[in-house]
Amino acid sequence: MDRRKSLKLLATGAVASPLLLDSCKTPTESKIDSTATDLNLDRSPDELLLEKKIIEQGNFFSAHEMKTLTLLVDIIIPADDVSESASKAGVPAFLDFIVRDMPSHQIPMRGGLRWLDMQCMKIFNHSFIDASPSEQLSIVDQIAYPEKAPQSLQQGVSFFTLLRNLTATGFYTSALGVKDLGYEGNQPNQWNGVPDEVLNAYGIAYTDKDQKDCIRYDSPA
Repeated sequence: MDRRKSLKLLATGAVASPLLLDSCKTPTESKIDSTATDLNLDRSPDELLLEKKIIEQGNFFSAHEMKTLTLLVDIIIPADDVSESASKAGVPAFLDFIVRDMPSHQIPMRGGLRWLDMQCMKIFNHSFIDASPSEQLSIVDQIAYPEKAPQSLQQGVSFFTLLRNLTATGFYTSALGVKDLGYEGNQPNQWNGVPDEVLNAYGIAYTDKDQKDCIRYDSPA
């Protein structure tokens, strides 16, 4: 099973994720600037007020942290021949919003980003955003597989696991992510009435009014 399929399962509930249950007040605006979140959603007045207060707090992550998160989410969900990347879906802005909406994530996320830079500095003598793509992937590979990671890297493992769950939630609740899932929601259909052979078998027929008001459709273009 490839990475994107695994994340789809997570997003659609086939894999348990507390975040998907707990976080129900998330924006779908596909912009990196989290202050630009569109509140024209189906929200109650109390929910709108809460979202407005959260956005008015200003960004939680620094510019450096946002650059790091943008690189990380695109490693987790890169662009492919079906969909755009996580950053294109606005996941970095979602992350900044969600840590303000759910403050319990603030220390693990900020601490994890700091750990990542320190680990990268220790191995490559520069921060994560200044590392080459191969160096970045080598760091991620150390913490992306909990069952394989040594105990000494558990802080990084915990951080990346949280980030991966948040990224999957942000992406698959965005317009791009919903399209990637192939979910179309309720769609209008066309019912042409009971087949003639069934009507004939019961000796009944539609009246002209039935035909005009109930089961007449324009021909498709």
